[in-house]
Amino acid sequence: MKLLFVTQALDLDDPTLSVYHGWVEGLAKRTDQLTVICLKEGRHTLPANVRVHSLGKEKGRAPSFVYALRFLILTLSLRYEYDRVLIHMNQEYLLVAGWVWKLLHKPAYLWRNHYAGSLLTDLAVLFCKNVFCTSKDSYTAKYKKTVLMPVGVDLERFSSPIFEGRMRESILFLARMAPSKHPEILIDALEILKKKGTSFTATFIGSPLPAYESFYATLQQRVQRQFPDRSVMFMAGVPNTEVPVMFHRHSIFVNCSPSGMFDKTLFEAAASGCLVLARSKDFKERAGDQYYFSDAADLAFRLSRLLAADDQDAQRTHMQAVAKAEGLEILMDRLVKTI
Repeated sequence: MKLLFVTQALDLDDPTLSVYHGWVEGLAKRTDQLTVICLKEGRHTLPANVRVHSLGKEKGRAPSFVYALRFLILTLSLRYEYDRVLIHMNQEYLLVAGWVWKLLHKPAYLWRNHYAGSLLTDLAVLFCKNVFCTSKDSYTAKYKKTVLMPVGVDLERFSSPIFEGRMRESILFLARMAPSKHPEILIDALEILKKKGTSFTATFIGSPLPAYESFYATLQQRVQRQFPDRSVMFMAGVPNTEVPVMFHRHSIFVNCSPSGMFDKTLFEAAASGCLVLARSKDFKERAGDQYYFSDAADLAFRLSRLLAADDQDAQRTHMQAVAKAEGLEILMDRLVKTI
């Protein structure tokens, strides 16, 4: 198989998107030739059968139509180097070049996992043979051509012991700081715990995009005001290579994203042995009702129970078993088999 894989960034130093370097490695092992087109190229280490082409964002921002034109030119000039296409997340590439792949008889596939969508999503899907997502609440789950997939976690990297011991009564929130991630729900819950006299520390790790800097500043100001003892702290986003350390340092991981997004960090944390609390109904189906919360009050209740639990080791073993079913190798095998 000669595959074209289109993704946002191929950069081991990107704090959010570096994880997809592992996708490229996994696809490369299962294809004869892998061509990658990315919006931004950075540091990478890939097998000899991989060719990387960038749309040039690493050299500075350009208008959207410039990237679209560069992408269209690449899809045509490289047409003999691939026989099928996998688009990761960004439906825009299908809107730009889907008609080209139809004319060239090159089947296209879209990976898109998010609760939000629009008429443009529906239009992009018309150019696809199949759509992949992990959540039944994803916008793309509604299509007949949709195939549900595992999340794809690098189990070896996250489950390998890094050091002994975790910070007791420690809570971690790790995500891009954006309204869609709802960090304010955890802050609400922590305020409830504080009023009850519950002992804890909490760390929020993540950086905002420029559009959300004011949102992030508001969160920081609120925490400084409500937790002057510095029991709740903010840290900038860290490279994906450092994420396992963060999981292994903390006891409880909280994810406030709504159903439909199904963040990979849920299973990375679980593989690392964190006790995971999530607002995702998909995660509830896999892990159990006790690891699901609906709102801040419910989250505070779940946190208080986990902080006081005397069977945490057994619960951590359960979490690692949940993560095992979502492994990257399982995902890569299923993706390539379907494509």
